Amino acid sequence: MLLAASLVLKALALPLLARIAWLDFTTQKISNREVLLLLCLGLGSLQFVSILVGSWWDMGLSALAGLVLFLALFPFWALRKVGAGDVKLMAVMPFLTGGGGLAVFSLLLLVFALATALIVKNPLLLPEGAFRFYVQHLERKGVVPFGVPISAAAICTIAFQIAYSQTH
Repeated sequence: MLLAASLVLKALALPLLARIAWLDFTTQKISNREVLLLLCLGLGSLQFVSILVGSWWDMGLSALAGLVLFLALFPFWALRKVGAGDVKLMAVMPFLTGGGGLAVFSLLLLVFALATALIVKNPLLLPEGAFRFYVQHLERKGVVPFGVPISAAAICTIAFQIAYSQTH
């Protein structure tokens, strides 16, 4: 029952992550409200798992990873290399994916970030239309909506965790 409740909270985060990705792509903004909601969903999910397992290790690992990510990315925000929303979103991801999902999330983030950078730097790879025009506009502004690959990696990681829990 606790595992099911944990998975439900993670599943509730999926549409929110999709919304964050879309809004970051279209407006280059990630709201504090959505990041806090993700944090609450992640903490609730970790709480259920911690009670089920009888150990707070995963919660502690997630808190430590979130703090490390925030401290590591904060200087990049200060230098205007990434947005504040991206830093906050990355700091929340360990709570949402859990300590055990961090490796999968990191690998997927690498793949999606490279794909995003490739698309923004080479918009001619995209088909004709408004989408291609908008990506060319992003490239001219020098903006890369990093919330998109973060959200995509989190969605895939959570989907993998849900699918894996159904087989075991």
